[in-house]
Amino acid sequence: MPRQLQAEIHALDWAVASRAFPGEIISGDHSLVKRFAKGILVAVVDALGHGREAAPAAGKAIAILERYAHEPLPSILQRCHGELIGTRGVVMSLASFKPSDRSMTWLGVGNVEGVLISADPRARPQSTMLLTLGGIVGGDLPKVSPWVVPLTRGDTLVFSTDGVRPGFASSITLAESPQEIADRVIAAHAKETDDALVLVVRYLGDQ
Repeated sequence: MPRQLQAEIHALDWAVASRAFPGEIISGDHSLVKRFAKGILVAVVDALGHGREAAPAAGKAIAILERYAHEPLPSILQRCHGELIGTRGVVMSLASFKPSDRSMTWLGVGNVEGVLISADPRARPQSTMLLTLGGIVGGDLPKVSPWVVPLTRGDTLVFSTDGVRPGFASSITLAESPQEIADRVIAAHAKETDDALVLVVRYLGDQ
């Protein structure tokens, strides 16, 4: 069974479903939802490799993200890179929600997929993919620029590691709760050859 977690934090409703590499009990895919003074940082980290050997690097990255969640995303990324040099390295995607501005800023290094699905039926396109750059945090870090996206109440962000087969976004319906989406994606799309994690975050508006 996938490990699950669900919570409501400030202006977000979110949920996680994950599954370790078959035969392992520890995963190298980790996630974070961290509130700070003016917003919420959301992150998914995938350490190179899988299971017990990958978990320490992923755990260290999450601890750094938690410590510096209040900083701009490029600064957080640089802090992670500097402190992860000498580890096996990680890939990650980050999103910083600013409810007072009704906006989200996101960026990614490596192959943690991100998609934002609009709750506005008139929106075109209906979903927006995060443009990530190849590289390794703690290894070969590319120059990454953050991207600001306006938000509408009900917009839903999905981050998934490369242990999840791509192509699931078109099957997501916003009538489902974040936990239902996360559980279904893991059940239907998790690979048998890697750790897998899905984080689903729904924007509830400025509360």
